[in-house]
Amino acid sequence: MYKVMNSFICRGCSNPVTSTDHTSVDIGASANMEAMDKFCYIDDMLSVDGDADAAVEARIRIGWNKLRQLVPLHTNRGISLIRKGRLYSSCVRSSMLYGSETWPVRKDNEAALQRADRRMVRWMCNGKVKDRVPSKELTERLGIDDIVLVLQQNRL
Repeated sequence: MYKVMNSFICRGCSNPVTSTDHTSVDIGASANMEAMDKFCYIDDMLSVDGDADAAVEARIRIGWNKLRQLVPLHTNRGISLIRKGRLYSSCVRSSMLYGSETWPVRKDNEAALQRADRRMVRWMCNGKVKDRVPSKELTERLGIDDIVLVLQQNRL
């Protein structure tokens, strides 16, 4: 026996950071549909504007969640920075850039991704802003490329 589900909410949208304002729209034949500003589809946020702001925000949030899941490995002093960089690149960055090939990326989207990436890299290397170590040097220690470069390569 099958149970019919009236609605479905994915795990990523169960506690959304952004509000999903919606209104009811009459489409005739006594049927109504909901018009939404943002919609989560296969862990990707689609917005009515067609821009990538909601998707980038959701992907950054997912990247931070992945990084928190890997805290025991990133804080382990017995693992080299190169291995931590490979782990970060394969798990965290890949989840942050998932679906980025289809985003209409603007400079502010790139800047948001780069800011989040630099904060994560700094956290992994136990670096503080007041230490005045450039982010480029920290990414070289981890053996990873700049996230904007990776984003552009994915789009090609």
